[in-house]
Amino acid sequence: MAGIEKYGQILLESFLGFSAYLYREVLHPHWTNFVYWLLALSLFCWSLEILFPWRKEQALFRQDFWLDAFYMVFNFFLFSLIGYNALSDVGVEAFRDLLATVGIRHLVIWDIADWPVWARLLTLFVVRDFVQWNIHRLLHRVGWLWQFHKVHHSVEEMGFAAHFRYHPMETVFYRTLEYIPLAMIGFGLTDFFIVHLFTLAIGHLNHTNVYLPLGRLTYLLANPQTHMWHHAKELPRPAHGVNFGLTLNLWDYLFGTGHFPKEDRQVTLGFDGVETFPRRFWSQLRYPFTKLRRWHQVAERQTIRVNGTTAGPDVYKPT
Repeated sequence: MAGIEKYGQILLESFLGFSAYLYREVLHPHWTNFVYWLLALSLFCWSLEILFPWRKEQALFRQDFWLDAFYMVFNFFLFSLIGYNALSDVGVEAFRDLLATVGIRHLVIWDIADWPVWARLLTLFVVRDFVQWNIHRLLHRVGWLWQFHKVHHSVEEMGFAAHFRYHPMETVFYRTLEYIPLAMIGFGLTDFFIVHLFTLAIGHLNHTNVYLPLGRLTYLLANPQTHMWHHAKELPRPAHGVNFGLTLNLWDYLFGTGHFPKEDRQVTLGFDGVETFPRRFWSQLRYPFTKLRRWHQVAERQTIRVNGTTAGPDVYKPT
C-alpha cells in the first residue's frame, strides 16, 4: 500500500510541477526557457523558407502547415501536461525500485561530470545521437512501430513545421529506449538542455524548405537535401529506408544506410498509400491503434490448428 501511495504522490507532484513549470516558462523568459527557444528556432527556419525557398512553387502556408503547428503545441507541451510527464516520473521511480531489489542503487557507470564542458557536451551528443539513430531504424523495420511512424512520413510537402508531426507514442518509444544508456552517463541538466536544443535546431533545419548543401560535411551532418531522401516515397534502393540520422549522417555512412547523391533533385514524399492516410489530427493519432487492431483480428481469423497446436501468422508486414 505504501508503494502505491508513493507512486500516487509522485504522479500528483509531477503533474502539478509540470503545470507550474509551463506557466513559469510562458510568463518569465530566461536563457534556458524552452518555450521561447522553440518559438525562436521555428521563426528563424520559417524566415529562411520565406527568403530562400528551395521549392519555389510551394506555398508559404504549405499543405498541412497548421496541422503541423498544432502538433508542435501538442507534442511539446499538451502531451506532457495531460499525463506523460507524470507517468514517466512514476516509471523511472518504479524502475529504480526494481533495481534496488537486486542491489543496484544507481546506473551511472561513466561519470563525466568533472570533464571539461566541451567534452561532456560532445560525449552526450554522440551517445544520444547514436541511440536515437538505432531507435529510428527500429521505427522503420518493426511493423507495429512503423504504423506509428507513418504519421511523420505522411508529410507530402516539406517545411520546418513537418519536424513536429509525429505520433506522441514516438516520444514514449524514444525516451524509454534512451533511458538506460543515457542514465549510465553522469551529466547535468544544463548539459542535456544545450544538447537537446542543438539537435532540435538541426531537426528543424533538416525539414526546412531551403537548399543547404554541405559538400563533404554531408557525410557527417544531416541537412535538408539528405533528409529529403529519408522521406522519399520511392526509396532509392530496396530497403526499409535510408538516412536515419537525426543530426549526424555519420552512422548511415558507417553502417551502409546512407544515400548521398551528388545531384540534389527533389523527389515525391510520403509512402505507398499516403493518399488515403487520415488528414485530421485525431484521426492520425487513432490510425496506428486502428491498424494494429484490424491486423490482430485478421491474424486471429487466419489462425489454424497444426498438429494439435495453435499456429498463425507470426510476421507482420507493414503497409
